[in-house]
Amino acid sequence: MSLESTGYKSRRTFAIISHPDAGKTTLTEKLLLNSGAIHLAGEVKERGERRRTRSDWMEIEQKRGISITSSVMTFEHDGLTLNLLDTPGHADFSEDTYRTLTAVDSAIMVIDAAKGIEAQTRKLFEVCRLRDIPIITFVNKIDREARDTLEILDEIMETLALDTAPMMWPVGAGVDFNGLIDLEHGRFISTEGKPEAEAPGIEALAGRFADTQNQQIAASMEGLELASGSLPNFDQAAFEEGTLTPVYFGSALKSIGVRELLEAVCRFAPEPRTQPARPEPVDPSMAACTGFVFKVQANMDPNHRDRVAFVRVASGTLKRGMRLKNVRTGKDLKVANPMFFFARERELADEAVAGDVVGIPNHGTLSVGDTLTEGPDVTVTGIPNFAPELLRRVHLSDASKTKQLAKALNDLAEEGVVQVFKPTLGSGYYVGAVGPLQLEVLTSRAAAEYSVPIRIEPAQYVTARWVKVNDKAQFDKFAALHRLNIAEDRYGDPVFLAPSQWEIDRCAKDFPELVFMATKDRGLAA
Repeated sequence: MSLESTGYKSRRTFAIISHPDAGKTTLTEKLLLNSGAIHLAGEVKERGERRRTRSDWMEIEQKRGISITSSVMTFEHDGLTLNLLDTPGHADFSEDTYRTLTAVDSAIMVIDAAKGIEAQTRKLFEVCRLRDIPIITFVNKIDREARDTLEILDEIMETLALDTAPMMWPVGAGVDFNGLIDLEHGRFISTEGKPEAEAPGIEALAGRFADTQNQQIAASMEGLELASGSLPNFDQAAFEEGTLTPVYFGSALKSIGVRELLEAVCRFAPEPRTQPARPEPVDPSMAACTGFVFKVQANMDPNHRDRVAFVRVASGTLKRGMRLKNVRTGKDLKVANPMFFFARERELADEAVAGDVVGIPNHGTLSVGDTLTEGPDVTVTGIPNFAPELLRRVHLSDASKTKQLAKALNDLAEEGVVQVFKPTLGSGYYVGAVGPLQLEVLTSRAAAEYSVPIRIEPAQYVTARWVKVNDKAQFDKFAALHRLNIAEDRYGDPVFLAPSQWEIDRCAKDFPELVFMATKDRGLAA
């Protein structure tokens, strides 16, 4: 996986988002397979060895068959360097997905052909919309029972307020699936995923099925006729503005339509974009190197207890051995061994340019939201913490492992597995999560990676709010009245552990000088 730094304009950095079970991880593998990065699904072609490439590399992920952490895969295709970020599909890990989406310039939205737009898909799409991330849609599992094609397109338009430009059209579905019509090139793609050599045009291909007695195929052709007169053609400007999505159909499992999707990423996905920051945005063409940490992963290699910060390069060129300033701490960091990743495989990166994602090994010096720069101080923004929907107390049965517990909680909180709150009075920790699966991962990894068996117990609090202190005297008065409810997050910022929403509203009314925040931007953290 030798990558040449040919300039940021050759970079395409994108994520894959979907509801669980829509086929996202399978699609990831098949994109790598069609790019030539691997030669068998699930294996790496590197130095003549077969190596696992599954993006779901954690033991718990493989057991549960779901993605719970974001993987980074860098590979080359058609003269471009592609950085693919495979995100968690499970709703309990939506915060990790949000952070990952801050590091991409476009996204592939995977939809199950039978189920259409599902809850998590809608939620992740809204995140993309907040950041104006262009989306390519892939309707998966068309070889199984599926909804009507026009119905799927209508749902995308109505539910997501997106114009749709179908780039291919399925001929039938399920057991009656006969292939795809490539609307852009006027050619036919077989049920084996192979395009025909000739391109007779859409009308000729539609005529091929005009006299069919199969009702599903006949309905498909009627839908195509209706769509050709009512749906817009693909428009690059509208796509990059986030108002139009090109729609591809296929089967990731059978590699149908996957090559065409890969080609669409190379042709349509935008080059690295400007990143929001203070005091001014970071443009990828700027000479000074700037990057930001959007993810931290501990113990990718359990044998070495390593800790890697994933950095999206926002401008300039990151070179091995250079020194960059961590704006949050004000200290310089020598980037000794930056790495490109292919799931767990890694390769030393001599250079990385805007759009690239590199891993920087460190020993707790880098956190999510940190900005690194060789130029003037600048802080990339828009990487938030969200108020937890579940609060639980951590019980440690073996008091001799208190230090190990602190390290485990800190490491896993830095990854975003959970949020950790330390009460200012008393001992112990509270953890916050979006859903119960996060707590299961916490207990599993604490035991497996840190040899710290813990138990998660109910807490008297239901949620937490960060307290923005505009008047220290007022905060001291507030803290004196609510001593048992005051905690700190791992950055040392004050947090109010709330027994109810009513209590939050009452405190906000009694102490108007204080702001009780449900979201805290990591880029603005002290």
